Amino acid sequence: MSVKIGIIVGSNRSSRAGRSIADWFYNQVKDTPDVEFEIIDLKEENLPFLDEPNPPMMGNYVNESTKKWSAKIDSYDGFVLVAAEYNHGYTAVLKNALDTLNVEWKRKPVSFVGYGVLGAARAIEQLVEVTAQLNMVPNPATAINITDIWAAVDEAGNVKPENLRGDVGKLVENLVWWTTTLKAAKN
Repeated sequence: MSVKIGIIVGSNRSSRAGRSIADWFYNQVKDTPDVEFEIIDLKEENLPFLDEPNPPMMGNYVNESTKKWSAKIDSYDGFVLVAAEYNHGYTAVLKNALDTLNVEWKRKPVSFVGYGVLGAARAIEQLVEVTAQLNMVPNPATAINITDIWAAVDEAGNVKPENLRGDVGKLVENLVWWTTTLKAAKN
């Protein structure tokens, strides 16, 4: 069974490292059999700050930006959140992207690639709670943590081994298992 997994870049800062980390991760996983990975860059999505008149759990969207975001997220079977850590938490743009929708996230697995001084460990802890509340299936045990971010990526765009905590292969194996299992259960 083929699955589609979105890699969400959770920062929109002009000086961010998130897109480089997402590109690196994509290059590590793009040849995984029966999996289509795509990068979803929140900087390019340009979502307004939660401005729907109705709560997202109602699914009664009126804004065109929300309708487009809903259709996009609904088309994926699972996700990888590439998360920066700002002040011991994850970014407002990522929180907004998650909170704008509800049912579109339901029963979809999510894994984490965090970067920052401590590899975004605290941001990932918070994301586990939020994604679980959205009825997603968070997989923190196989998270990737990238430390000392401004020194972590070499000239070729690769993460240096000394800055990498976790195993991309294990993350993908776990995420694909959950994604195919949950997709089959929904059909």
